[in-house]
Amino acid sequence: MERIPVSVVVMTKNEARNIVKCLASLQRFSEVFVVDSESTDDTRDLALDQGARVVPFKWNGKYPKKKQWCLDNLPFSHRIVLYVDADEEMTPELAEEIRTTLPRFNDGHAGAFAAFDYVFCGKTLRHGHRVYKLVLLDRERARFLDYDDLDVANMWEVEGHYQPHVEGPTFVLSNRMIHADHDSLYHYFDKHNRYSDWEANLRLKGLLNDPREANIGGRAASKKLFQNMPFKGVAAFLHSYVLRRGFLDGKAGFDYAVARGLYYWQIGIKTEELKSASARANTVAREASSPGMERRPL
Repeated sequence: MERIPVSVVVMTKNEARNIVKCLASLQRFSEVFVVDSESTDDTRDLALDQGARVVPFKWNGKYPKKKQWCLDNLPFSHRIVLYVDADEEMTPELAEEIRTTLPRFNDGHAGAFAAFDYVFCGKTLRHGHRVYKLVLLDRERARFLDYDDLDVANMWEVEGHYQPHVEGPTFVLSNRMIHADHDSLYHYFDKHNRYSDWEANLRLKGLLNDPREANIGGRAASKKLFQNMPFKGVAAFLHSYVLRRGFLDGKAGFDYAVARGLYYWQIGIKTEELKSASARANTVAREASSPGMERRPL
């Protein structure tokens, strides 16, 4: 079968549990890069065994972060790039759809969104919250924005939960990818603990939901509405479990809705913590600069 003329990027750091199933699902694509951040497990050897081109990466603590670094530095053979996380899997149906929709990029489109079937606690969720990501893009007309986030505690080398900016229209792929992390729930909550640090910091700075990000339809407006909503944790739970009928997924649907609600609850209290710390620092700075606070020689 003729390979699909798309360059795939899979970013890794200690992904031995996930990388084989991920790369096995990408065999139809003509070029696959695994950009590895000094893994200490078997990630690189497993990737090489699957036929991927392994590229080492070490973040210097500055911009660009890893996704944009890949766009800037990898020796791509193709203009269209597909980003796949190591805990994600391509489906044959989606791969074929990508092949058939590539001409749309010649017609002016700059990116394509894909939805995900999320596996949580061993069950594929059919309801609840649906995640969309801009996974397919024209690398000559796309860029991951440099958010002011280098000072965020516990953040890391990969761009956070946001979409890249693209110069041109986007479209939505009909078929879905699979998100099935083989790591434990400890890994899940640890990762989202760090993501909540990032989002709380950006909320405090007023930098979330940059209008330059690519979005689907009215999702930009709905994100802005949600950002200004009180009790986001409760709202996120009700959205997943009730409005999006997560209860039809049984116990896994309930647990996922609770986890999503807790994520936004974390963001809320971390934002308040940052506000309090900022207010205390400003008070100390004002007092230190006040003439009445100057030290006089004994």
